[in-house]
Amino acid sequence: MTRAEILAGIDQVARTHVGFDGRLEESQRLQEDLGLDSIRLLVLAAEVENRFRVALDPADDAAVRTVGDLVTVVAGKLAP
Repeated sequence: MTRAEILAGIDQVARTHVGFDGRLEESQRLQEDLGLDSIRLLVLAAEVENRFRVALDPADDAAVRTVGDLVTVVAGKLAP
């Protein structure tokens, strides 16, 4: 799966489950730019796990600050 496909999936999750409305870009920060509070971050993480059938762990949470970071983590989980 390409980064663009992962980004599109995260975009869909963000629109459906956390009410994001706008253009999602890898450089955007989850809290500062997207305005996600701790509850909405948890919802996003859970729904990304469901969408891509991966399991994020606490070490992943510490590494994710931007949409691009999340794309990288998901890509790593999907890699063979």
